[in-house]
Amino acid sequence: MVTYSTLSTQAGPFLAMTGLTLAEFRELLPAFEVAYERAYPPDRTAQGRPRQRWPGAGRHSVLARAEDKLLFVLVYLKTYPLQVVLGQLFGLGTSQANYWLQHLLPVLRAALDELGVAPERDGARLTRRPAGTGGSGVVIIDGTERRRQRPKNAEKQARHYSGKKKTHTDKNVVLTRAADDRVLFLSRSYPGATNDKRIADEERLRYPPGTTLYKDAGFQGYEPAVQQTCQAKKKAAGRRVDRRGEAREPHAGEVARPRGARHRRGEAQPHRQGSVPEQEARTVR
Repeated sequence: MVTYSTLSTQAGPFLAMTGLTLAEFRELLPAFEVAYERAYPPDRTAQGRPRQRWPGAGRHSVLARAEDKLLFVLVYLKTYPLQVVLGQLFGLGTSQANYWLQHLLPVLRAALDELGVAPERDGARLTRRPAGTGGSGVVIIDGTERRRQRPKNAEKQARHYSGKKKTHTDKNVVLTRAADDRVLFLSRSYPGATNDKRIADEERLRYPPGTTLYKDAGFQGYEPAVQQTCQAKKKAAGRRVDRRGEAREPHAGEVARPRGARHRRGEAQPHRQGSVPEQEARTVR
């Protein structure tokens, strides 16, 4: 059974299962405890009714400690297992695992909001987040996809099929601050076939003043009100390098051949200067 006491002694597995280092976990824990007590006061039941017995009486839960509660919800978010698997990891039944997830996910969200590290979900309020520190306002916008179960409805299958990932996905647009890799904004979930630019347009993002926005080809034509937008461009085909290492321009009528491509057997190919065709070589012999 996974517990904080056992997993905290293994730094590598702890980071892999939670996405946080031990120091980051301990920094988040006090805010999580405060948010939990605010959501579920000790003198009230989980349903909000006054307690008939003293807090702590009765059967103790497997997740009695705040450390285990936080570990439980972080493992779920990082690894995203089936709830039956999650319950087996922590010594809970499937229904109990579902119960704790419903209770702890809002608590974790409140704790992250309290620390000011939760990503903004409203594009219009993005201006309240500083784009950078020390005068650097570089942010990166990109789309991210995650696999989902194949829908049974044919229309939903077409909407969720991603040609890039070759599977059915849900998509979000993420805005990240380049100075410290902090996620500033997370969009709503959209079907995988939705274009990145369309998501950004529908979210109506309003950027902080002095923002320099980096984007990729998925946001072609997306020009928001920022100081500057930067997009990587494809390398132009043209100049080539000959055997002597000198660059030259392609001659008229010359067909470009992909790098690494080879002529197949039986295909016609231009002969190099000074070489003898195979048929003529056989005649000479």
